[in-house]
Amino acid sequence: MSDRYLDLVNSPIGSAFAARVGLPRPAVLRRYHSGDPLLPAPVLLGSTSGAARPGLAELVAGIGAEVRVPVTDEDRWGALILDATEVTSPADLGGLRTFFSGRLRQLVPCGRVLVLGTPPDGADVTADAARQALDGIVRSLAKELQRGATANLLLVEDEASLESALRFFLSGKAAYVDGQPVRLGAGLAPAPADWDLPLAGKTALVTGAARGIGAAIAGVLARDGARVIAADLSQAGEALAKVANSIGGTTLHLDVASADGPERLLTHLAAHTDGLDILIHNAGITRDKLLANMKPEQWDSVIAVNLESQLRINAALLASDQLRDQARVVALSSTTGLSGNRGQTNYGATKAGVIGMVRSAAKAFAEHGNSTINAVAPGFIDTEMTAKMPLATREVARRLSSLQQAGLPIDVAEAVSWLSSPGAGGINGQVLRVCGQNLVGA
Repeated sequence: MSDRYLDLVNSPIGSAFAARVGLPRPAVLRRYHSGDPLLPAPVLLGSTSGAARPGLAELVAGIGAEVRVPVTDEDRWGALILDATEVTSPADLGGLRTFFSGRLRQLVPCGRVLVLGTPPDGADVTADAARQALDGIVRSLAKELQRGATANLLLVEDEASLESALRFFLSGKAAYVDGQPVRLGAGLAPAPADWDLPLAGKTALVTGAARGIGAAIAGVLARDGARVIAADLSQAGEALAKVANSIGGTTLHLDVASADGPERLLTHLAAHTDGLDILIHNAGITRDKLLANMKPEQWDSVIAVNLESQLRINAALLASDQLRDQARVVALSSTTGLSGNRGQTNYGATKAGVIGMVRSAAKAFAEHGNSTINAVAPGFIDTEMTAKMPLATREVARRLSSLQQAGLPIDVAEAVSWLSSPGAGGINGQVLRVCGQNLVGA
């Protein structure tokens, strides 16, 4: 669905008019296209302690970014990366101001700011206070950036997934991820044979794949090398077949909320695969109504599809021999599960419940051959569903983020594919918001 306002203010005449009258001018975001360079301009590395962590410059250069020295006032930067892992006191935080002051204006459109920090660990209250302060700095900085630039925080507990995280957050794949902290923990995170096909040889199943975000996820997983099973209700058979045919995948007619849903899924896997590597819990429904007016069936159906089905399928997979080692499970949550939304108590309950599920289940999945389970929480995404909203409501919702625009299904799909990759093995039990730093939620 086209954002006509975005198109208008990025046209020569519309841009001049918007600047003259002070209208918001959201940028056309840099999204991933095969063959594009990782960044459109060089990277500037810095450190709050004077010297970046050993090997960081070589790692950044090794993934295809140009690390330029010396630095001049005329330089333009594709990314600013600051190593703040040595921050242990409030006084150390001044190093962020020193590094970013003046350099932020040198970011190219859709540039990237990445701060590397150390996660609080409870060992020292002063150090933990300073380390947590990085979160507030990055979230606030993300709100200051312009022209489609983003800022994110990587909390480096272990370097196993650092290369994979750098590749994702510096690229166009993270176009709509802004102001977010991600903890890089310990875990098996092998580098793929081909970073352009990180899911090669993997079998993936996507529920709710017939349309919208689910169809986009299926497409990106296939693009990244996975063999995709597209699953949805039998009523969506024609649309489901179209999706599967377009990506060279197969179909599975599955009602995830049915009593025999988990059994049917396991039976299909046993008959048609050597086991499942990737499961994407995307199937979901809405039955919006104020709680005072909500009927039992409107409540129960949303709980059954959006939350109970995921719990039942996960339990069945963990108890079976169909989930392979180093598997990846990604569940779709929502910013509604973080901030709430009027008329969506049932939906908000399920999306918050998904967050609780992944946090609690992380240990069980880690014990299953170093597997992981994470959630992606989209914000306002332009889909067929949002296209039916009243124009004024949709336009307001689109502008309520730091990037001043809605995301696209591809933005959610890119995040899902990254968390599904082998290199993301150090990320477990976490929630990644894909919301352009929506102004609601935490």
